[in-house]
Amino acid sequence: MSGEERREQLLDTTLALIAREGFTGVSIDAVAKAAGISRPIVYGHFQDLEGLFNALLDREAGRAITQLAAVLPRADDSRPVPAVATDALRGYLEAVAASPLTWQLILMPIEGSPRVLQERVARDRAAVRVQLAAVLAEGLRRESIDPSGVDLELAAHIAQGVSEHAARLVITEPEAYPVARIMALAEQAAGAILTTLVRSAA
Repeated sequence: MSGEERREQLLDTTLALIAREGFTGVSIDAVAKAAGISRPIVYGHFQDLEGLFNALLDREAGRAITQLAAVLPRADDSRPVPAVATDALRGYLEAVAASPLTWQLILMPIEGSPRVLQERVARDRAAVRVQLAAVLAEGLRRESIDPSGVDLELAAHIAQGVSEHAARLVITEPEAYPVARIMALAEQAAGAILTTLVRSAA
């Protein structure tokens, strides 16, 4: 194994341990044992457990941000709002299904999670809501609706909450709640939700 390959192996091992045991159940000894190597090799890549955790959080946050950037709706997307919303949700859930441990770290409380993780997740979630509100506002304008008649901030909160709950179902019960099942309902609901917003803004 190259140094970079070993480092990635150790991060993968740590992520799996955290998902199973929580942060409080992870130690350098546990990581070394799970990876089938000695403790000095772990210390050779990470100064201590905090350094290992920080490296892992940096990697997983980077992965999540990259995936989100690829699927989040854009305000300049000229398609109808339901199409924009459902495509974004599908892309998000497919990303979660492809990297469930990454998203479990972000979306589901894990015992002993560091404050830096909690703060980073809160900051990123707030930024996503701002973008969702901007997309909805622009979509309503294209429908000749004054967005000032809609509580965009609350709508963004609700959209985010529903999306994140669907993502948790994909992580915890993938066989019962596959992406296709969730999207079937989302596509049915999207048009009805837009109609409701149109009526409330009239």
